[in-house]
Amino acid sequence: MAGIELGRLWMEAMALAILLSGLPLLVSLGIGLGVGLLQALTQVQEPTLVFVPKLVGVVSVLVVLGAWMGGETLRFTLRIWALIPQISQAPGP
Repeated sequence: MAGIELGRLWMEAMALAILLSGLPLLVSLGIGLGVGLLQALTQVQEPTLVFVPKLVGVVSVLVVLGAWMGGETLRFTLRIWALIPQISQAPGP
């Protein structure tokens, strides 16, 4: 397997990692921003107030998109397992 193909595979792995982790992180960021704005407007500065809404939001995203995320991870993993024989037969430097 050529180095270019391995590089493309590495880029696909990183893109998948960013996509799968980015969705819950964006929800958490949005909820944190909203709660922070609400705290600034009401002058309630309770640090634990942000935790529960973020937790509910992230868990909700994982429940709704968990099957898709698992499917994408499984698809990529099966592809990697299928490529292992080709990688091991690559000529040395």
